[in-house]
Amino acid sequence: MTVRTDAAAIGQRLQQLRRERGLTQRALAGDGYTAAYVSTLEAGRVRPSEAALRYLAERLGVTQDELATGRPAQLATELRLALTEAQALLAAGRPGPAGEGFAAVLERAEREEITAVRPAALLGLGECALESGRLEQAREHFEAAEQLLADQPLPQRAAAVRGRAVAYLLSGELRYSCYLLETAIDQLNAAGLPDPDALLLLYAAVIGPYMDMGAHTRAAQAAELALALAPTATDPALVAGLHRSVARTLIAAGRITEADTSLARAQQLYQRLRLSSDLAKCHWMRGYVHAQAGQLAQAEHELRTAREMLTVQQAELFTHQVDVELADVLRRRGRLQEAGLLLHALLDRLGPHRGAVHAAGAHRLLGLIAEEQGAPEAEEHYVRALSLLEQTGAAGDLADLCRLLGDLYRRTGRTGLALDVYRTGLGHRAAPGTTTLGPGPAQPPAFPRSGPGDSTG
Repeated sequence: MTVRTDAAAIGQRLQQLRRERGLTQRALAGDGYTAAYVSTLEAGRVRPSEAALRYLAERLGVTQDELATGRPAQLATELRLALTEAQALLAAGRPGPAGEGFAAVLERAEREEITAVRPAALLGLGECALESGRLEQAREHFEAAEQLLADQPLPQRAAAVRGRAVAYLLSGELRYSCYLLETAIDQLNAAGLPDPDALLLLYAAVIGPYMDMGAHTRAAQAAELALALAPTATDPALVAGLHRSVARTLIAAGRITEADTSLARAQQLYQRLRLSSDLAKCHWMRGYVHAQAGQLAQAEHELRTAREMLTVQQAELFTHQVDVELADVLRRRGRLQEAGLLLHALLDRLGPHRGAVHAAGAHRLLGLIAEEQGAPEAEEHYVRALSLLEQTGAAGDLADLCRLLGDLYRRTGRTGLALDVYRTGLGHRAAPGTTTLGPGPAQPPAFPRSGPGDSTG
């Protein structure tokens, strides 16, 4: 259905509203216009000016938009309420019902030509698709949202950029994911007064691709910046729920403007609540730092904290990277059986078209565990990991895996195969454009500048 705002459609609405209220054309015209002018409008011979629309709408007790378009005054607010309901379902870890809610909002907003809520509905559909592993659909939704927001400031587009970058990361396109996020961070910081929430969203999101590419120093810097920017709300879900409840009562009382304000606040809180899965990456990063320093007990604590945060959000795809790191820590602490069970469970959850880097990491660790136990499955796991990594840009992981597989071939007397694998590893390390991400993104003016860009080695 197309909303009609031509002279004939407005004339029909004007006549219908006048008759419903028992007014004559003279009574509706009042002191501002003539009955003849009202008659001309109702006949559809001329479209009223904005001033006339405003005047007649006030006389009829409707909004100017309702008279011009036929849309009920509360429709946009009702759609915003439905949007926050879907966001509540998504925040509660129910992407299926949430997706249905977002789709319903989008369909009605498009039918009624209400543009204000469409970007948020598309973002919600993108997040639902991410949660269920439908990465191509997720990218399409985020791209559509970004197009609708093209004329808005970058902070308004940050969530769409972040969504696209995460979809590319989970598809194994690590370098492009980094490019999207770093470009947005640079553009935000170049403004001089960056938006803290948008920066938090982007810094937290870039930790994943940094880690997968081996840019550990840069990942640690992003984690510290994200934690410094983290919001202080203790339970945004409860506050958001309160705003939703208040909005329902305000709508029932006809206080549409106040209801809209309450719903806008609820939306902000639900969006902030979605950050918890990103902030979990900061604990994951701290766990990684502890592990590198040999502080394995502290590393396990941080990684389990990250995992618990992600489990509450049912952010299954994002727990994979934490599971791999946690399994490595468990292996290094001598708990091989526990590590193996965690890794096999991870591989059971991963499909063939998502999480290639994390599946490869799981096979690599299972290969190391097999070697430590003297089991023959080590070679099979290394070969599977190598096949998965060749789909991605994780040059550092590829080189390390080639070293492990080459060492295994050499120990078992297969020198020729070992040399071939070593050469493959060296080729990945030396390939142009794969050993560095280039200069790091600018930092906010409130933080001290860091050194040059980190290597992926």
